[in-house]
Amino acid sequence: MKTILFACVHNAGRSQIAAAWFNALSYPKAAQAISAGTRPTNQVHREVITAMKEVSIDLSSARPQLLTEELARGADVLVTMGCGEACPIIPGTERQDWPVADPKGQSLEAVRTIRDEIQRRVTALLAERGWGRK
Repeated sequence: MKTILFACVHNAGRSQIAAAWFNALSYPKAAQAISAGTRPTNQVHREVITAMKEVSIDLSSARPQLLTEELARGADVLVTMGCGEACPIIPGTERQDWPVADPKGQSLEAVRTIRDEIQRRVTALLAERGWGRK
């Protein structure tokens, strides 16, 4: 089983959305996703919870966690979204950077656009690797 780690700064928006989409759309025995942040906040942004609830994904109990080198070392793929130099580089771990806008403080309409962009990127990754639900 492969582990994909989605990382952003606060682990309250982009990385939570990406991990949730990944786990909803992937074949569970092939790959799983986790998320973390370089400076995690206390809770997932309300607008993110609302936007994801619209697509039947409940993030209300999700809790931001700190991105540690140990956590990153356990990943097969590290996908970063806006954490720049603060995201660790682990030799032997594939790293991708997705330039996705931060949903913090955005309107619900803007968060929906971000949510849908992340879904497209996750779907493409799953198709490329053959990890999607058949």
